[in-house]
Amino acid sequence: MLMFCLETEADRGFANALASELGEPLAPHEDRGFEDGEHKLRPLVDPNGADVYAVQSLHGGADASPHDKLFRLLMFAGALREHGAERVTAVVPYLAYARKDRRTKPFDPVTLRYVAQLFEAVGIAQVITLEAHNLAAFQNAFRCTTVHIEAHPAFDAALPELDDAGPIAVASPDPGGVKRAQLWRESLEGRLARPIGFATIDKRRSAGEVSSMRLVAGDVRGAGVLLLDDLIASGDTMRRAARALRDAGARRVVACAAHGLFVGPAAEALADESISRVLVTDSVPPFRVAPDSPLRAKLRIASTVPMFAAAIRACRAAWLK
Repeated sequence: MLMFCLETEADRGFANALASELGEPLAPHEDRGFEDGEHKLRPLVDPNGADVYAVQSLHGGADASPHDKLFRLLMFAGALREHGAERVTAVVPYLAYARKDRRTKPFDPVTLRYVAQLFEAVGIAQVITLEAHNLAAFQNAFRCTTVHIEAHPAFDAALPELDDAGPIAVASPDPGGVKRAQLWRESLEGRLARPIGFATIDKRRSAGEVSSMRLVAGDVRGAGVLLLDDLIASGDTMRRAARALRDAGARRVVACAAHGLFVGPAAEALADESISRVLVTDSVPPFRVAPDSPLRAKLRIASTVPMFAAAIRACRAAWLK
């Protein structure tokens, strides 16, 4: 087994923790930049016959865009395959372009499918990712093997902040996330051996504009609500949903999302008093949240490293049979 981390030094925390959890060192590679912005990546160990895992989260950062990271991953995977790697697995905690998975306007692209075709074209055999925007669309876009990790087990750490003998509910901020929230509710009911409430908020979006988020379907009166989404971008959806839940009688709201992008005015939006805590995973470092931001005091990071390590061990065991 060989594991490579294509992240910059500032973003290597996840890969370092994953390597430590697996008891495997990160293999060295060369990433040579040219003055015009091109890059050359090559492994510095022989990949011939190896089962290779390349770790690269595809969020945009201060020094590389999602496009840069995607292209580097593709070129590196192609080099690995050309030099004899038996299997290449892309470990992608955050998968860019997964939100555009269907046509909603005339001549719309289905970008997720195009990304899948690029992965397959360079010989990537399987993809391991966390909380895709739409699981069915993700699985249908790829013809290679996909391993999807649900984020909600990592969020169980939020329960001690809510479980004060009062009712608990899981809510989705929009109808598209209902299945994701229902799965967590069912998991919590089994774990806690008591009923867990459920709610969803009406949301309509067109051309990037949200037109409605006031109607709450489900009883949340007196409940501590776990508001679950796949990602937080500007934070506006979470703020609107949290306000609607509080207006409907929720005693507190914890905003939970697999991927914390925190773009634009997200820190201000999530500092809203309707949100008591913000819980995200380590798929994206919270580098956009300033140390003195009001969001820092309520932000918690849940580790998904054990879940990724378990998925890789299962992939390895299946490959070695």
